[in-house]
Amino acid sequence: MSSARSPSPFDPSDRPDRPDRVQAPERPAGRGAAPTRPVSLADGVYHALLTGIADGTYGPDTRLPSEHDLAGRFRVSRPVVRAALERLRREGAIASRQGAGSFVRARAARPALGFAPVESIADIQRCYEFRLTLEPDAAFHAALRRDADALGRIAAALDRLTAATRQAQHRADADFAFHHAIAAASNNHYYAACLEALQPHIAVGMTIHGLALQGPRSGLRGVLEEHRGIFAAIAGGDGAEAQARMAAHIATSRNRLFEGRLLDLALDPGRAAKPGPAEPRA
Repeated sequence: MSSARSPSPFDPSDRPDRPDRVQAPERPAGRGAAPTRPVSLADGVYHALLTGIADGTYGPDTRLPSEHDLAGRFRVSRPVVRAALERLRREGAIASRQGAGSFVRARAARPALGFAPVESIADIQRCYEFRLTLEPDAAFHAALRRDADALGRIAAALDRLTAATRQAQHRADADFAFHHAIAAASNNHYYAACLEALQPHIAVGMTIHGLALQGPRSGLRGVLEEHRGIFAAIAGGDGAEAQARMAAHIATSRNRLFEGRLLDLALDPGRAAKPGPAEPRA
């Protein structure tokens, strides 16, 4: 299991002709994505630090590394780091203390992102449906943007899942930690924030799914292999493979839970199209 650090997405060695910009990673041609635009180095450092603040790597009142250390870590110049820190200061994420450096500010209480509680089996299906629009893309970006620390967090959650599987158990907390670590590795805090808001909803599906896996025909080993495949793709930097494996894992988990018979969630129950065998009317 390799944890080699991937090249920085804003590595100055990749910029022979533009000293202040770097091309963002391209998505596979088959995804129909628009051509990517250059991303400024300061934006890259800003988003990396903001993600660290959001996920608790840099907690309230924590002193950020010095400009010199950050420049070395991200392989950029100190003026680039200074621009990123200035943006964080303007947005109120950090504050400077004379002679001491930059510190993370305690966030003021504000309404958290949230969703209505799970009230029915249909809500569990909706949650899986939403996750299929979210987590495969998070895995895609994680494969292209992760570093050694991010891989370590994913691997730690996978180790917990492995230990539980050896004991014929399913740990929903370790399962969620695995998925959340991948979202954090995407270096896009919106993915991680969405998963955090969904955690109670995801836990319902994971818990029921876990109970089903521990039946007479245990599927724990197969699910562990699905997680290992996702990790291998991310560790190998294969975005398309990570995306496909995450989509297959979530869809397969949903189908196992619903035994291949999804509910018909159509708003118009009298529509002409009739539900197929995999989508019985609720």
